[in-house]
Order: sequence, then structure tokens, then C-alpha cells
Amino acid sequence: MRSDDSLLLSGHPEDFGMFYDRYIELLLGWFVRRVHDADAAADLTAETFAAALAARPRFRPRADVPAVAWLFGIAQHKLADHRRRGYAEERMRRRLGMQPVPLRDEDAEMVLMLGRDVAGRLVDELPPEQREAVRAHVLDDRDYADIAAGAHTSEATVRKRVSRGLTALRDRMEVRR
Repeated sequence: MRSDDSLLLSGHPEDFGMFYDRYIELLLGWFVRRVHDADAAADLTAETFAAALAARPRFRPRADVPAVAWLFGIAQHKLADHRRRGYAEERMRRRLGMQPVPLRDEDAEMVLMLGRDVAGRLVDELPPEQREAVRAHVLDDRDYADIAAGAHTSEATVRKRVSRGLTALRDRMEVRR
């Protein structure tokens, strides 16, 4: 399998397509978890890959930083721009009486499903007690008391498991970027 660095450095469109295929779901899921809006997540993902394609000639491989970290650096800038721009765009739309053009329902559902899919795969890598606590609290949206009662343990123990699991997920995301 070719390295991410070689795919970015080659200059061939097909190689960038392979890089895109490797990270589209991960990046889309990352945006979904941050903006909680399928339309915005899809737009930000597209903007990030477009910016990466345009910036590809300036990409410089580094042994201590994987190429995907470069991609997520671009994504972080796009997210910050989106947050700044979003407030101004929303005010302007309201002033003009315009509505945003949403994704079709099936497209929005697919984007959200991909985000859940990526999150589910990351959660599956946790130790069993942390995995179940994070899945119950974060993915299934159950409260700590309910989880503790079902697991026959204290609420404090469940909170600790969720906290440790989320910390492990954050650390894994940093390594993958």
C-alpha cells in the first residue's frame, strides 16, 4: 500500500483520489461530531479536500507528522472559518428573508450515518467497561444514573469510565491525525 506522503506528492489526480478515499469517512465523521449538522459537515468536508488539493504542491512530508495531520490542520482552519462565517451568513440570510438550501433527507441521513459509523468503530476499540459506558452515555444518550443501575455499579464509577474512555478516544484521534 502506498504511503499518504507519496499519494500527495505524486501530482496525479488518481493518487489524490486514493488519499481522499482513505480519509473521507474519518473527516466527515470528525465534522459531524463538531457541527452537529449534516449539511455543514458535508460542505466542510468538501471544502477541506478542495483546499488540500489546491495546497498539495506546498505539502512537505515530515517524519514526525503524518500527512493526515496536515489534512486535519486544514480541516481545523475550515471549521474556524465556518464558525466565524456562519454567524454572519445566518444574520444576512435572515435580513434578506432567505432560507438555506438543505441536503436531501437521504443525503443528510447518509452523512450522519457515516459520522456514527466512524464514532462506533473508534468506540469499539476501547476496553469493554469504557466501551459500554461511552456507548451508553454518548452514543445512546442515557444518563449516568440509568447506566449505573443497569451495570449494578455506582454513578461515580460510570462517570469515571466515560471520562477515561473519552480521553482515550481523544488521544487516538490525535494519533490518527
